[in-house]
Amino acid sequence: MRVIELYIMRRTFALFAAALLWVIALVWTTQVLNRIDLVTDSGQSAGTFFFVAALVLPSVIPIVIPFALGIAVAQTLATMNSDSELVVINASGAPRATIIRPILIIAIGASLASFLINNTLEPASRQAFRSVLANARADLITTVLQEGSFQKVDDGLFVQVSERLPNGLLGGIFVADSRDENTKLVYHARTGAAVEREEGSILVMQDGMVQRQSVNGDVSTIRFDSYAFDLSQFTSGGGGEPTLHPKDRSLAFLLNPDVNDTFYKKSPQIIRAELHMRLSEWLYPLVFAMVALAVAGDARSFREARLHPIVTTMAISLIVRWVGFYSGTEAESSPFFSFVLYAAPLLMIGLCAFFILTNRVMELPTHWVEKLNARLQRLTDSMTHWRVRLASRRTPAGRRG
Repeated sequence: MRVIELYIMRRTFALFAAALLWVIALVWTTQVLNRIDLVTDSGQSAGTFFFVAALVLPSVIPIVIPFALGIAVAQTLATMNSDSELVVINASGAPRATIIRPILIIAIGASLASFLINNTLEPASRQAFRSVLANARADLITTVLQEGSFQKVDDGLFVQVSERLPNGLLGGIFVADSRDENTKLVYHARTGAAVEREEGSILVMQDGMVQRQSVNGDVSTIRFDSYAFDLSQFTSGGGGEPTLHPKDRSLAFLLNPDVNDTFYKKSPQIIRAELHMRLSEWLYPLVFAMVALAVAGDARSFREARLHPIVTTMAISLIVRWVGFYSGTEAESSPFFSFVLYAAPLLMIGLCAFFILTNRVMELPTHWVEKLNARLQRLTDSMTHWRVRLASRRTPAGRRG
């Protein structure tokens, strides 16, 4: 590999690493904050929260890798063009592969890393997260439930215990169950206890009543001496194991799914859609890099009207990535979109290769860019004009002139 290729690779990789760290930090923070209720609602320790935060990281990295790589490649090539480095490389007689080869090496490496994370670390971290969540919910009734406060067990299900009695009994139990839109249930019991079984946890309530409100507003009341409320579906699932969704499964399971799996029984297409997403999403780092090469891989004059390469690269890449996200969702119900999952990135790679090999530039037509720049300039001038007028009005009359 030539010195200039090593220079381009080192410069691109440095920007890629910096962009990746910043984007991961932003996306990871938002994902972690969405899970802070694991600590506040179920009373888990700070150590559990940080453990969950670490488990979220493998699911974030494959999503942000393509964006960080697209930004890095577009910025590197734009900077080299503004510094006339691309002009010097072309004038020296070096082939265009001198610029393309180091970037493709980084893109292929990023794609392989994305594939490995998607199919090894991410499923394992998701399964670990399901186990932590199951244990947190299983501990909710037996150890965490605070006296005199409502605790959220699941969406639409709240439990309150007035006091803890000797021998592990609970006094003054109140349960509000509104998970079913057509029926609302409210349970009152004088005493009760949480009981652990092999199938999961149950809340046994004694000497109480249940009020049932139907969709038309009618209310019926039934008294009971003893009533068992099943909590296993909210804790650890059947047999003490957490319920695993298709995204939590390993690649080996998706290739050969268990016919007794809940999701496979309900809809085998969900499993197939997840498999096709796993086998296609690793292509997007290569897509973003190819788009950046097609947009900014040429030497251009500063006088030519053009958008910044990062803007054009991200706009085109986001459209392709949106098609991928949309197809992944629709593939769960329509096998046709499983084909689109592969077609979208592969067609864009082929289109970018055509632009690169034919020395064409992938960008908006010049007259479109000129009109857009003119409108942006008028908007900037208008904002500056109004800012000056507002500043002049705030200035005292005696100080003018």
